[in-house]
Amino acid sequence: MIRNLMVLALIFGSLCSCKQEKPKKLSLQEDISFLASDSLAGRETGTIEELLAANYLSERMENIGLQPRGHAGTYFQTFTFKPKKDPHSEVQFVTGDSTITGTNVIGYIDNKADKTVIIGAHYDHLGLGGEGSLYADGEAIHNGADDNASGVGVMLQLAEKLQDTLTGSNYTFIAFSGEEMGLLGSNYFSKNPTIDFNKANYMINMDMVGRLKENKTLAISGTGTAPIWGQVLNTVNPGFKLVLSESGVGPSDHTSFYLQNIPALHFFTGQHKDYHKPSDDAEKLNYEGMEMIGAYILSVIAELDDDAKLAFRTTKNESEDVPRFKVALGVMPDYLFDGKGMRIDGVTEGRPAAKAGLLKGDVVIQLGDSIVVDMMSYMRALSAYEEGDTTEVLVDRNGKEKKAAITF
Repeated sequence: MIRNLMVLALIFGSLCSCKQEKPKKLSLQEDISFLASDSLAGRETGTIEELLAANYLSERMENIGLQPRGHAGTYFQTFTFKPKKDPHSEVQFVTGDSTITGTNVIGYIDNKADKTVIIGAHYDHLGLGGEGSLYADGEAIHNGADDNASGVGVMLQLAEKLQDTLTGSNYTFIAFSGEEMGLLGSNYFSKNPTIDFNKANYMINMDMVGRLKENKTLAISGTGTAPIWGQVLNTVNPGFKLVLSESGVGPSDHTSFYLQNIPALHFFTGQHKDYHKPSDDAEKLNYEGMEMIGAYILSVIAELDDDAKLAFRTTKNESEDVPRFKVALGVMPDYLFDGKGMRIDGVTEGRPAAKAGLLKGDVVIQLGDSIVVDMMSYMRALSAYEEGDTTEVLVDRNGKEKKAAITF
């Protein structure tokens, strides 16, 4: 641990000595543009480029006025681990030399309160691709503007707004490392907290909040982790079309806090054709939408500022109900669609759906003999097929039903 901190200090010290002082306030777009720039080469966990991003974030936190809450009086909490091929398997953290070192960046506002709000977003991404990438043409920089420079940018803006304003809580801001490898940074922090976890009230996680659509659909999961969430989220809603999910378990960092019995919410604007590809770039983000989401989260925090600590509630683990399947249709589902069926948000060339003539915007309403009413029923229907099987798919295309033959 000491060796890792010395390495960080040497790297960061050399960087600080040769660059100009950053302004105390930067715009959301400036933060995201830097984090999603080619110079950071995709911010893969354990790389020099991720350390450059960590250094940038620590300086932003210092300029905002946040107190360091990492190791040894720094903003950095380092952890070493042995990577596993299955990112969902139990992480093995180690204390000595290991393959990869990740770095959480942690800042704190101390209002001398008896409760603490945790606000987080992961800043790592896929580097040049590799496992997890959906890009098939070799190595390329995956800038991860939406995933998840967007969440980090909103987090920094919230830190600036919460400084010297709402004083009913303390605030911990965490930029997590290792999310793409299996929620490693949040897992480590939740088991090795640098704050008093007895004061932890709730956690807010922002992962992929940069692509708000025109209909202002915003997905929020974890709404069942405290009885009051539904009431608060609807009371202060400025006009979002909310898609709410109760489960506290999901593929992002809020899960680590839910598993420690801390109420947690995850904000998400949906997947898209650039997800986990080199084309997830800063110029494609909806910055006005991110400002709206940040203001909404601030309203949620303000609504709870004078309240007592939230009551934690366990939720059903919806991921346990997800069926296993051996084939894929080759589409990107629209996870924010709340109508009947499964709406297609993107079609991959050369895959079964594309060969059958399915299009973006089609709503799958039947697959073989199975009626499709939502995402879960679609996955159950898909799980019945194996490679080489042929069936029919029925879609709703602009109000008209269309049949097509599908070969997996």
